[in-house]
Amino acid sequence: MIDRVILVVMDSVGIGELPDADLYGDKGSNTLVNILKKMPNLSLDHLTSLGLGNIDGLNISKVDNPKGAYGKALELSPGKDTTTGHWEIAGITLKQAFPTYPHAFPQSFIEQFERAIGRPTIANEVASGTEIISRLGDEHVKTGYPIVYTSADSVFQIAAHEEVIPLEKLYEMCSIARKMLTGEHAVGRVIARPFLGTSGNYKRTSNRRDFSLLPISKTMLDVIKESNLSVMAVGKIEDIFAGVGITDAVHTKSNMDGVEKTLEYMKTGKKGLIFTNLVDFDMTYGHRNDVEGYGNALKEFDNRLPEIMESMKDTDVLIITADHGCDPTTASTDHSREYIPLLVYGKKIKPGVNLGIRKGFSDIAATVLDLLELPVMTGGKSFKEEIL
Repeated sequence: MIDRVILVVMDSVGIGELPDADLYGDKGSNTLVNILKKMPNLSLDHLTSLGLGNIDGLNISKVDNPKGAYGKALELSPGKDTTTGHWEIAGITLKQAFPTYPHAFPQSFIEQFERAIGRPTIANEVASGTEIISRLGDEHVKTGYPIVYTSADSVFQIAAHEEVIPLEKLYEMCSIARKMLTGEHAVGRVIARPFLGTSGNYKRTSNRRDFSLLPISKTMLDVIKESNLSVMAVGKIEDIFAGVGITDAVHTKSNMDGVEKTLEYMKTGKKGLIFTNLVDFDMTYGHRNDVEGYGNALKEFDNRLPEIMESMKDTDVLIITADHGCDPTTASTDHSREYIPLLVYGKKIKPGVNLGIRKGFSDIAATVLDLLELPVMTGGKSFKEEIL
């Protein structure tokens, strides 16, 4: 009997290009392996001990007797963004990709949005978040006009200095945009991107907030919650699912804060699911092509893994995975279309099981529900029988 699953998403830690990666401009992307090639002295001992290097196709350190089950999964949904990846992990496979705006948002929409918030905006372009506040931060501070931009993802982002546009006002603007972005413009997320600092030294704060579309159908979260079990969301999970199917939620300021909050939920003894997103890999290092920062963040998480494993009850199962790639070694600063790792550990889990290549992230949802002995309502295929 499994009482609780701890599902940790290492945001953007992809492990190699998918067969259709060239359609997304991501040929050659391999977030984890390319970082390890650039940082040959980086050792991820605890992830490796679970079987990370034993995953098919990964030319990195293997172990003879992995402590966990291991494998990888390919994404069936079109796209390579956070919402698409997490929704598929939770059991929703999209038929159609969320809209993206490689040439920025239509001017007609921007004018509508400006009328709705009662002030002009600046930018409306495809840009890196750190670069755009560095370039347009002064103009924003001087005028009070929010900076609007997008990326290769399906996002509408609003950046504002917290001392110019207070957080609550920024969140209100994002809520307005979320209500307006429907139909053909139903982007996956509207993101509040607050920053602080002075000219030449602007820095994003941890008060980011995501305003996601409501999930288009039931997810494993709904099934768990409806069965009177807990769904404890750590980090941006609550935002990604627009609060649907969640019983407890806590936001985090960093990966290590995410680990702390996960450990705190583990101590509560509540049965069900702890669903954690560790966003620093992606937000702080992947999008900024900071190879060393990314590698150090991987090491930092690896160092904390024994704490999580030692805090587990006999009836707990730990699943470590990702949602897409964001290879910091390539010229692109955007997400990459990659396989995601699958590492499964617990007292009741058979060590050394090779789960192979799973045809869809939703196999995770099917397995989580199956482990908790709940109806498997997702399209995925459970691997419970292979690992228990």
